[in-house]
Amino acid sequence: MRSCLVTGGAGVIGSFLVKRLLLDSTVNVIDDLSSGELSHLDDVLGGQNIKFKKGTVTNQNDLLEMMRGTDTVFHLAANGDVRYRPDKPNDMDLNINTIGTYNVLEGMRKLDISNLIFSSTSSVYGLADIIPTPESYGPLYPESLYGSSKLAAEGLISAYSSLYGIKASIFRFANIVAPITRTIGKNVIPDFIDKLRATPDKLLILGDGNQRKSYLYVEDCIDGMLYLYRKQTRKVDLFNLGTVDTITVNEIADIIMAEMKLTNAKKEYTGGKIGWKGDVPLTFLDISKSKKFGWSPKHNSAESVRLSARGLLAGGSY
Repeated sequence: MRSCLVTGGAGVIGSFLVKRLLLDSTVNVIDDLSSGELSHLDDVLGGQNIKFKKGTVTNQNDLLEMMRGTDTVFHLAANGDVRYRPDKPNDMDLNINTIGTYNVLEGMRKLDISNLIFSSTSSVYGLADIIPTPESYGPLYPESLYGSSKLAAEGLISAYSSLYGIKASIFRFANIVAPITRTIGKNVIPDFIDKLRATPDKLLILGDGNQRKSYLYVEDCIDGMLYLYRKQTRKVDLFNLGTVDTITVNEIADIIMAEMKLTNAKKEYTGGKIGWKGDVPLTFLDISKSKKFGWSPKHNSAESVRLSARGLLAGGSY
């Protein structure tokens, strides 16, 4: 990779990725800052090997401007709030995640850029009945608009790879956690920290707290993306990125309360098996394929949560 474009490069994953890429590449970054923060890139902006534009993947002109001269696209831009909210338009995920991906692919076709790394999601699996869930699982029935929009984007990527010779790596992420957060669509860790700072004697938990999922530390996620892309042999391939274990929401709450020294805080629940419409109460990705290629995460789910919580509590960009 000599010159890269990172869409969503001011986001949680994107900003860590940009800094890693800058070690040996020039990097163009496009982000509309709807959920990412420019402060995430403060320590690298102004350098000679980085160019930033406030723009959106829904605008092809923005994309074409930032794609010119690059050889590889990391497409991470997406709707940052995966939760279904009845007060928001139902076409948000369609426009940003699916049509935005189409715009990225069209830009690559027009400029003859042949390398794509795409961030998908475990949400495409829906309520899978094979746990851990392998990449070969199907048919896929997503429970959320977010998951369905990402699955549609995967289909577009496969077609463009076949038609136009694009080498594409599709990564289905578990829950990615980090010592920084975003302005909207915060995950469970900063959400719990916010709640406990506001009411140190109690913590409101969505659902029943028994939801069980994998949590992957952001640095492990980036290691996996870069390593597996380089090892990939097929023109288009698909990899799960997650941990070898799961953790419950209640266990996450215990970790955060311990880090905040609020172990006597009372847990309260909204009830039900899911936190919101479209939530999947059990997500556990089978990462044996990625391990066969030689990648394994350094941290398990509990360690990832603890590292992220400590970073947020220590300051980070929080």
